[in-house]
Amino acid sequence: AGPRRIWRRRLSSGGGTAQKGRTAHVAPARPRPLPPQCSAHLWARYQDMRRLVHDLLPPEVCSLLNPAAIYANNEISLRDVEVYGFDYDYTLAQYADALHPEIFIAARDILIEHYKYPEGIRKYDYNPSFAIRGLHYDIQKSLLMKIDAFHYVQLGTAYRGLQPVPDEEVIELYGGTQHIPLYQMSGFYGKGPSIKQFMDIFSLPEMALLSCVVDYFLGHSLEFDQAHLYKDVTDAIRDVHVKGLMYQWIEQDMEKYILRGDETFAVLNRLVAHGKQLFLITNSPFSFVDKGMRHMVGPDWRQLFDVVIVQADKPSFFTDRRKPFRKLDEKGSLQWDRITRLEKGKIYRQGNLFDFLRLTEWRGPRVLYFGDHLYSDLADLMLRHGWRTGAIIPELEREIRIINTEQYMHSLTWQQALTGLLERMQTYQDAESRQVLAAWMKERQELRCITKALFNAQFGSIFRTFHNPTYFSRRLVRFSDLYMASLSCLLNYRVDFTFYPRRTPLQHEAPLWMDQLCTGCMKTPFLGDMAHIR
Repeated sequence: AGPRRIWRRRLSSGGGTAQKGRTAHVAPARPRPLPPQCSAHLWARYQDMRRLVHDLLPPEVCSLLNPAAIYANNEISLRDVEVYGFDYDYTLAQYADALHPEIFIAARDILIEHYKYPEGIRKYDYNPSFAIRGLHYDIQKSLLMKIDAFHYVQLGTAYRGLQPVPDEEVIELYGGTQHIPLYQMSGFYGKGPSIKQFMDIFSLPEMALLSCVVDYFLGHSLEFDQAHLYKDVTDAIRDVHVKGLMYQWIEQDMEKYILRGDETFAVLNRLVAHGKQLFLITNSPFSFVDKGMRHMVGPDWRQLFDVVIVQADKPSFFTDRRKPFRKLDEKGSLQWDRITRLEKGKIYRQGNLFDFLRLTEWRGPRVLYFGDHLYSDLADLMLRHGWRTGAIIPELEREIRIINTEQYMHSLTWQQALTGLLERMQTYQDAESRQVLAAWMKERQELRCITKALFNAQFGSIFRTFHNPTYFSRRLVRFSDLYMASLSCLLNYRVDFTFYPRRTPLQHEAPLWMDQLCTGCMKTPFLGDMAHIR
């Protein structure tokens, strides 16, 4: 009833109903007389909203989200999917976090022993709670930072080395703005001319090492070229992979490093039992994949897959037509015969997607491919080839558990309600009211910082920069139909299940919708205060 009365008042103030073919004239709203003691009026509204939010959040409102659920960005029916494809690392094989300090230490020692970096860097250990996935690094400014979907740096999340950079300095560094132009941000695969985005889980130890090395050089007043330092660190991390160190650690203790192997077997076995065709495309070498799959699935794991491709060199596998497939024998040695078909049970190396499509005829939305890297695994497949895609986001499980806490629910709901108060009450501009609004703004900022720190003290959630999605989230939505914490989430759904994305309103679709949602009540107690501006 409230909104209808407001609408009628607005029409009547225009001097009548618009005639056909003419636009109704709406007279400017007259300033409303301020009630006496405006600050008391505002604080009364504040207390009303406090009570409303408290009454609307009983304890059982928490734990509403299931960490083992699959979330849809796009409508997709598994009934239509005939072919399932998989990456290996962090998709079929989930790795324990214990792998990250091993990568960090090995790369740190390579820097010292092979690149002749100062011995003092050895004092740094891996800090698992420092960085999060999806951050950007400005090479020339030595800044590690979090950027939102609109290319704005989230203030309070810019670090040089291990120290936060003041907001004023960040704004000055970018010419008086928080905005990073698109041409600087990134190309199609997240690599711009001077800014790189860290998108895979293996980049966590890389960000930590980069920050530690910068911290050492700054702390000891050593001059350095930012581009050289960045390249040396990334090369040292690359050496850990190229030299096979990471593969050795995992192979030596698979029980320690590989998680959910039995669930991976259950997923693959279930799909095959329902007549689905499976394939594997990974950048990892055959010997490593073979040992891992034997551990998780058993010695006959290749019989589950119609096609297995190793050392594929993604993402160029999806775009470069020049590399032919090579067959490997049982010992992993390259064969010389020309590939005219891809056989079940055989192992192939390199190749390209165009030959893959020609030989298999697996095209379009009947193919669903899972991977953990939004650029290297999913972007080309969705945008250029029309496959359906599923993103594996292990961090999702922890973030949902935090979202389900009472502290998060109360903090976020009150933050949203307070934001609604600020929007409505900003029309009161006398001196006392401005002081009240300033106090509310301060409280809102404190709430945002508290909510951010629940996820990560430095950078917050990988999905949110306060109210906006992160740049990572934007890419996640653009490049994946589905996303989930692990492949095992498929076990919670039938193989013919249809996933429907939730319809969330655009800003223009329902002016009061968000306010009503955050308070949980249609009887917002001060609609009258908005009558002259709605």
